[in-house]
Amino acid sequence: MSRPPRPTRIDPRGARFTASVTAVLLLVTVALGLLGGVAPTLADRALQPAFLLLVVLAAIFVWSAAAGIARNPWSALFRRLIRPRLAPPAELEDAAPPTFAQGVGALVTLVGVVLHLSGVPYGLVAAASAAFVAAFLNGAFGYCLGCQLYLLLVRAGLVRRSPSTIRA
Repeated sequence: MSRPPRPTRIDPRGARFTASVTAVLLLVTVALGLLGGVAPTLADRALQPAFLLLVVLAAIFVWSAAAGIARNPWSALFRRLIRPRLAPPAELEDAAPPTFAQGVGALVTLVGVVLHLSGVPYGLVAAASAAFVAAFLNGAFGYCLGCQLYLLLVRAGLVRRSPSTIRA
């Protein structure tokens, strides 16, 4: 059985909802990281709540980047519980830039995972904070840093343009 193709256009409100949920979870990760302090051993670091939450978030970012933003758990929650209660969106947006942004989020959070396991003090907090800022800007203001990076890379010819990407 084959999978249905990835959606090429998405409801931008779903992407903002996804970013909002992610921002809240990243803020919790930062708080737990600051409260948890520096663990002396690898086993202690691997069992810290902030680390475990960041691993889950990194996995969701990887999943979203690989399968498409419309297939992550927060998007599914939006589609099933929230979107039916809203009016249809005024317009749809290209899924490629937000999916690319999820890849950037995956990279940033995975760097935090590696730094934390390596024993770098507050490496997890720094990475989670950077990801939080990006998620917050998207969730609160609709400004997607990863999407802007995608468009810059398309303009520079470093990333192939999605058929539905509109040059801004």
